Amino acid sequence: MSVKHPIIAITGSSGAGTTTTTNAIRHIFRNLNINAASVGGDSFHRFTRPEMEVEIRKAQEQGRHISYFGPKANDFELLEQLFKSYEREGQGQYRQYLHTFDEAVPFNQMPGTFTPWQELPDKTDLLFYEGLHGGVKTNDCDVASFVDLLVGMVPIVNLEWIQKIVRDTSDRGHSRDAVMSSIVRSLDDYFHFITPQFSRTHINFQRVPTVDTSNPFSAREIPSQDESFVVVRFRRDMTKVDFPYLLKMIDGSFMSRINTLVVPGGKMGLAMELILTPLISELMDKKRRADYQVDWVADNK
Repeated sequence: MSVKHPIIAITGSSGAGTTTTTNAIRHIFRNLNINAASVGGDSFHRFTRPEMEVEIRKAQEQGRHISYFGPKANDFELLEQLFKSYEREGQGQYRQYLHTFDEAVPFNQMPGTFTPWQELPDKTDLLFYEGLHGGVKTNDCDVASFVDLLVGMVPIVNLEWIQKIVRDTSDRGHSRDAVMSSIVRSLDDYFHFITPQFSRTHINFQRVPTVDTSNPFSAREIPSQDESFVVVRFRRDMTKVDFPYLLKMIDGSFMSRINTLVVPGGKMGLAMELILTPLISELMDKKRRADYQVDWVADNK
């Protein structure tokens, strides 16, 4: 962790409200006048989409599994290297994974490929990561140890599967059978590399639908935000959280445990801004004080 070069990571997979999260975070950055370097977790995949399809077939022929949740398909060490470099120097290299034709056309590339590696912009205030592995830890690396504010976005599993099935069949052209096979193939990596991250977070936002999701494989639509509650769990050492203020500001919210706030799904964006703004502001205040001390020492040598 670094006072001068803080890192914020949103970690988690589909179905928890990724778009709402991104919009809330970017709104906070604008309000606090923060110049953030943004990095997507998919840029640390090891393979392009065609290469991954080949790897999947190879694994199936050999009786193995490979998924986007695990280390065979992702370079955790390279992600750790980026965080370590940014923590020390405020610098590092990044690239983009181009999911769709709309993303790929400006680069004159095909979807499912990567842009070239390039340096992060100079003089950014913080690094913002959003992806699957912002809190990952293995025997060989510890990405979570470099993160100053780690936020988990956690759908219940059935909701996550519904989100994936609908998204991959509607937006990415995959068959329902292929998506279901992908879910089965991913389970082992999910248990070992995704789920444990949510015990390392400072805050988790878990979306829980209030409609029947008992058979996610037959669902044809994703439950809306208004058909959900969001369970917000704070790490117990976060003693500065003003729960009375949050309960007053978020209509329909209530406490289910001493460190757990429940809010209506449609209020998730508001809740994120109210909760994360003071935490991000505190990181920036510490950074400014550290920068001032460095400048004062340099001026008085």
